Amino acid sequence: MPNLPSIRPRGARTKLTGRSNGIVTPHIPVPLSAYVVDCAVYAKGHRLPGRWTHERAVQEVRNRDDAFVWIGLHEPDNEQITGIADTFGLHELAVEDAVHAHNRPKLERYEDMLFAVFKTVCYVGHAPSSGTASELVETGEVMAFVGDDFVVTVRHGNHSGLHQVRVKLEGDPEQLALGPAAVLHAVADHVVDSYLEVTDAIEADIDVMESEVFEPRSNVDSEQIYLMKREVLELRRAVMPLGPPLRRLAEGYSSLIPHDVRSYFRDVDDHLTTVAERVTGFDELLTTLVDAVLAKITLQQNNDMRKITAYAGIISVPTMVAGIYGMNFDHMPELHWTLGYPLVMILIFTVCAFLYRTFRRNKWL
Repeated sequence: MPNLPSIRPRGARTKLTGRSNGIVTPHIPVPLSAYVVDCAVYAKGHRLPGRWTHERAVQEVRNRDDAFVWIGLHEPDNEQITGIADTFGLHELAVEDAVHAHNRPKLERYEDMLFAVFKTVCYVGHAPSSGTASELVETGEVMAFVGDDFVVTVRHGNHSGLHQVRVKLEGDPEQLALGPAAVLHAVADHVVDSYLEVTDAIEADIDVMESEVFEPRSNVDSEQIYLMKREVLELRRAVMPLGPPLRRLAEGYSSLIPHDVRSYFRDVDDHLTTVAERVTGFDELLTTLVDAVLAKITLQQNNDMRKITAYAGIISVPTMVAGIYGMNFDHMPELHWTLGYPLVMILIFTVCAFLYRTFRRNKWL
C-alpha cells in the first residue's frame, strides 16, 4: 500500500527530550503513516478508490448511509493513536489496552462501540528437531474497535497480519456489505483458523514424542516435553477465554451485530470449541507422557542400582579375603601352607562365578 500522508494527532506538540553539549534536542513525532497498515472506505461492499487519511475517511462515510471505514494499525504508541481516538470517539480505557497490549481475550461494550481483544498464535518450531528451542508458540494480539460506521484494528506481533483477511473480504462484496460486524467476524474467524493450524502442528510433534517415549531403547529428552507442555498452556490461555465473547456476539450482545452476522459467529464458536477440546486433550496427553518419562527414568535408575549392587557384591568376595589375609598376623591358618594361595584363588573365583550366575538368573545383570 502506498504511504499515507503524515498526520499529526490533534493536540500533539513538539517535545524536548534531551540535551547534548547544552543544545536542546527536539523530539520529532513519528508520522501516523508509519503505524497505519491500511485505511480504506467501503460503500455497498466495494472499496472506494483513492488514498485516505482517517479524517477524510470519516467525513466521507458520514456523508453516506451505506459506508464505513476500516483502518488498520500496527503497534501504535499513545502519541500516534490520539488523533484516531479523538476522531472516532474511542474510549480511553480501551485505547490504553490497545496501546500496551498483554490482555486476555475479551469483549467490552462502551456505549455505541464494541472493543474486542483476540490472542493470535503462530507455531515457530518443532520440538523433536529443535533441541535448543526456547519457544514453540509465538503469541500476539489483535484488538478491534467496532462502531456504526468504522472498524479500527490494532495489531501487536509480526505474525498476525490481516492483509489476507482484507483481501478475502474485498473479494466478497455481499459479505462486506454487512458492515463493520462482517469485519469483526472475519478477524475472529481468521484468529480461530490460526488456532486450528497451530493445533495440527502441535499434534504432529506430540505424536513423534509419544512414539519416542514408548520406544524400548530410546533416550527421551524430557526437557522438550516440558517445553511443549508450557507452550500448550500458552495456547490454552489464548483459546479458553475467547469462548464467552464469541457466544455473546452470537446471541445478540450488541445492536452493532446484525442478525445476519450472528450465525457466522456461532460457526466460529463451534470451531473454537473444537480447538479447546484438542488443547485439553494435548494437556492431558503431555501430562501422561511426563509421568511415563519419569517412570522410565525411575526404572532405568533401579536397573542401574541393581547392577551396581550386584557388582559390588561380587567384588566384596576378593576384597574380604584380601582384607582378612592382609592383617599381617604371624599365627594365621594356612598362612605358610604351600597350596594356600591356589586354593584361595580357586575359592574366590568359584564364589564370584556363583554370585554372577545368580545375579544373571535374577536379571540383575
